[in-house]
Amino acid sequence: MKSLKNHISLIVALFTVLFSVQIYVAVDRTIDAYENRLKNDYSIIVVANKALTPVEFKAMDSIIDRSEPIATDQVLQRLQGEMSKKNLELLKLTLPKFYRIYLSRFPTPDEISKLQKRLQKDSSIERVEGYAQTHDTVYKLMLLFKDVVQIFSIAIAAVTSMLILKEMRLWQFQHADRMSIMALFGAPVWLRSAVLFRLAIVDAIIATIIVCLAFLMIEQYGWMDLLLRTVGITIDLFNFVQDGVRSLIIALSVSIVLTFTIVIGNDEEE
Repeated sequence: MKSLKNHISLIVALFTVLFSVQIYVAVDRTIDAYENRLKNDYSIIVVANKALTPVEFKAMDSIIDRSEPIATDQVLQRLQGEMSKKNLELLKLTLPKFYRIYLSRFPTPDEISKLQKRLQKDSSIERVEGYAQTHDTVYKLMLLFKDVVQIFSIAIAAVTSMLILKEMRLWQFQHADRMSIMALFGAPVWLRSAVLFRLAIVDAIIATIIVCLAFLMIEQYGWMDLLLRTVGITIDLFNFVQDGVRSLIIALSVSIVLTFTIVIGNDEEE
């Protein structure tokens, strides 16, 4: 019963590490998807004194993906009853050209500032509006949320690793007699500690399976997908091939490294 309790403790500790890592990965994917959505919605307004082609805009900065003119026909139509046709034609010729510029990625505040300066260096561009204040607020909130989740995940991983070390020391004490007998017969350290490595590997595999099942349940009920769809985001919270393999590698690495640390520490004491 005591051995089973130790197994459960290690499995829970490994599950906590894997779950926190996967939460960070899911948050990172969510932010990337949200950045992509903002990139598609975000645009910069440019006022020019002459017609500019998409090729000319792209030549100004590599971050520019495409440009499209903003039609002024509606404004001119409203003035048809108030101005003569001749004056309307003159106004149409003298009216500045308006363009909407879309970027290849969601820019940082520094990138927006540099882009505005590059665009304004062109003599044909009179004004650039990047809506920097609104952009900065959204971008900083996204980075803050990502940093908080990252710090939280690192803290959980650090505390949990200490708990795993404690559980492995208990395993070592439980198997001390067997390991001492094997040492008397001249067995090398790795062979004497094989039982510890075997238990650690088995628990790592079990913890990985539980994490996969947990995220399967989350996706099955779909409540997280529903929350993400409310802000127009659709992502895979858990990729059972990519994320499952990564979780297994992390679990095995943590278990084996910590077990190796215990074994080496005990060998040095002897």
